[in-house]
Amino acid sequence: MTKFQDLGLKDELLKGIHEMGFVDAFPIQEAVIPVLLTGRDVVGQAHTGSGKTAAFALAMLQEIQPKKGIQGLVMAPTRELAMQIAGEIKKFGKYTGIRVATVYGGQGMGLQLDALHRGVEIVVATPGRLIDHLKRGSIELGDITHIVLDEADTMLDMGFIDDIQFILDLAPEDRVMSLFSATMPTTILRLSEDYLKNPKQFLLDADDLSGEGIDQAYLVIKDRDKMKYLIDFIKPVKGQIIVFCSTKYRTRDVAKFLHQEKFDTVAIEG
Repeated sequence: MTKFQDLGLKDELLKGIHEMGFVDAFPIQEAVIPVLLTGRDVVGQAHTGSGKTAAFALAMLQEIQPKKGIQGLVMAPTRELAMQIAGEIKKFGKYTGIRVATVYGGQGMGLQLDALHRGVEIVVATPGRLIDHLKRGSIELGDITHIVLDEADTMLDMGFIDDIQFILDLAPEDRVMSLFSATMPTTILRLSEDYLKNPKQFLLDADDLSGEGIDQAYLVIKDRDKMKYLIDFIKPVKGQIIVFCSTKYRTRDVAKFLHQEKFDTVAIEG
């Protein structure tokens, strides 16, 4: 397995990666990062959990320069995913001086305009709100060098194809572009043909994800019984355990409950 330090990444990125606890690159990171760093476009069929965010984020952070205007653009279908991606980019780029803004519908323009006015190098956006900013001139794409379409199939399913084409038509032709999608319908392939230049294609099946050797099981239980069954389930387990919850408030409640039950617990949420 390839280590991040062998991918040619600068020290500032390696420091951020180390702080996040990563040493070895996932297969998609090992494959995609070197290709993007050569300036070649990428099409990746990858599912959630494959490590694709780190793949495009690290390649982008490697090339982008502080205080040189908006150079990186990531488009995502939902505000939740946009916020998640922006958070990851900020963590990886903690020591680079690269600033990130997230723009999405449902949030007042004022906060987004303030962030953009202070200056950023990477924008993570949902297509509709990005167009709002483009039309009012608060975001310009003239300095863009890197573009990412994440979960492209979902964006097309949500009817964003015209918005995406409008945005890409405004961006410089001399840019590095990557497109990631869980599926590859005809519309995605056509979009790739129209806007990506001789892209390197990567296919990462669900079987390639980092779940090899993990036993899986599920219980159908009533909500009021969840905590009891959770305790019964984790008590015999040796080593560390990750408990996933549906919301940040649920995460805090479960962490508090486990702490009261004498488990060393930390809540990690956005």
